[in-house]
Amino acid sequence: MPNIDVLSVDGKKVKELELNENVFGIEPNENIVHSVIVNYMANQRQGTQNTKTRSEVSGGGRKPWRQKGTGRARQGSIRAPQWIKGGIALGPKPRSYRFKINKKERQLAVRSVLSSKVNEKELTVLDKIELKEIKTAEMAKIMNNLKLTGKTLFVLPGNDVNVQKSARNIKGVKVSIVDTMNTYDLVKYDNLVLTVDSVKKIEEVYA
Repeated sequence: MPNIDVLSVDGKKVKELELNENVFGIEPNENIVHSVIVNYMANQRQGTQNTKTRSEVSGGGRKPWRQKGTGRARQGSIRAPQWIKGGIALGPKPRSYRFKINKKERQLAVRSVLSSKVNEKELTVLDKIELKEIKTAEMAKIMNNLKLTGKTLFVLPGNDVNVQKSARNIKGVKVSIVDTMNTYDLVKYDNLVLTVDSVKKIEEVYA
């Protein structure tokens, strides 16, 4: 089973934690991760794009000119697609892009990314993270102590307003909770920071 050092918010080693091999030590499945991310991004789309067809644009319903004898191409309506301000042929209409993916595949994708984070040493585990007040400087200090550079995702076992609000003004930092953790965020952020309680909760859900 993979082991990882548990750090304090000062960046000092507190103890060593043994991670569940079924969650943090599997062979990453890149195809499943890709499928789940495509599903997540598709489900975020609003699908509100809309173009007007020839039946919806304004304009006369009569023929612009008679069928024969003018020397010009025959035309039936100024609302036809070839006319300026005419309707759009085969344009996008409102639709839903949502599609379902199996729960087991979603869980496998999360386990794959977590295992990849361990392999690439992009996972940091803290004994705990607590702030007495909402203060961005304190959160920035913690990140500096942990030597975290680049985009960083903190995953807490539950809601912590002080931590969440202290991190929201730091560029490239996001605070989430285990219940809302998703594959897209895990892949998007370079560093993943968990607490010991977060690790236990993740192992209960995904083991």
